[in-house]
Amino acid sequence: MKNSDVQIGATYLVKVADNLVPVKLTREHPSGGWEGTSEKTGKTIRIKSAQRLRKRLGDAAHGVAKVEKATKDAKAEPGRDTGERGATGGQLGGDTATTGKAMSLMDAAVHILSLGTGDPMRCKDIVDLVVKRELWTPGKGKTPASTLYSSILREITTKGDEGRFVKTERGKFALKDSQYIREQAAKAARQK
Repeated sequence: MKNSDVQIGATYLVKVADNLVPVKLTREHPSGGWEGTSEKTGKTIRIKSAQRLRKRLGDAAHGVAKVEKATKDAKAEPGRDTGERGATGGQLGGDTATTGKAMSLMDAAVHILSLGTGDPMRCKDIVDLVVKRELWTPGKGKTPASTLYSSILREITTKGDEGRFVKTERGKFALKDSQYIREQAAKAARQK
């Protein structure tokens, strides 16, 4: 919107802190821009540039009803609730043949750690094996081992006892239900 299109006394949808709010312009501001009153809260808002004005609304009551209806009718994208504690983006199953989707790096790490003796591994070694066995293909990221490391730590922190991984020593991880973890627990019990 251009400065010449703005009219004092009209109601506009204004972008305020990433929200669209109906604001009735009351006067020009001495330092440039305009002052207006929020139709929802009644607070005075300074609008420094016309770029914050999205569109002009008809009358004030109609504009507020439109904005409230729009926010009530808005629906979230279908899928997982990322606001929920412990939500992860990994696919279940992760097998390309059954799901049609490529396996995530986290699921591939679980697969690699579940093979063999279940000894703890470094993230760099896990990524090397995952790429070698073609379970996952690297994208544009230059440090997939660091990404895996932080993802595993995040899962341990957010999911706690429900997490799939355990940090065994500095830089090494194992599966929570692996043979190695069971042996360590038995060894600790014998020492007591």
